[in-house]
Amino acid sequence: MHAHGHYGHGEIRLPVQRAKRGDVQAAVMALLNEQSMHGYQIIQELSERSGGAWNPSPGSIYPALQALEQSKMVSSTESGGKRVFSLTELGRKHAAMLPEQAPWEDMAEDSNGSRRLRDAFHGLMSATVQVARTGNDDYIARTADTLAAARKSIYLMLAGNE
Repeated sequence: MHAHGHYGHGEIRLPVQRAKRGDVQAAVMALLNEQSMHGYQIIQELSERSGGAWNPSPGSIYPALQALEQSKMVSSTESGGKRVFSLTELGRKHAAMLPEQAPWEDMAEDSNGSRRLRDAFHGLMSATVQVARTGNDDYIARTADTLAAARKSIYLMLAGNE
């Protein structure tokens, strides 16, 4: 990703919510408190349970699992060519002290507004791209004016001068 949030092929993505290290470990422990899982299964579960608001990478899940294993909260075994992780007795004691609301629920709740904003932005981008591809000079000029007015309106709103 480039500094301005641009990806390849003209795609622009709004920021997605990132979890803090403690959130990742708490989420992993909460899942493992339900059943033993392998790393990829944990990644899928977190994404699914957060409604897609949290898509953890292997680069966040596997170090969390390693840290939990080093602190004797989690143990692993080989099963079917995969490392399956389980809570130890110590891990179960710590999992019992976790907040009642799981970290992925926080992510899903916090993302509802940002998801709506992201969907609206992507819809606007699609319409703008369509005008750029097929619109005449008048449509292009009117679209540019509309976008400039929308930007101004948003900044006025943020400044409290609606």
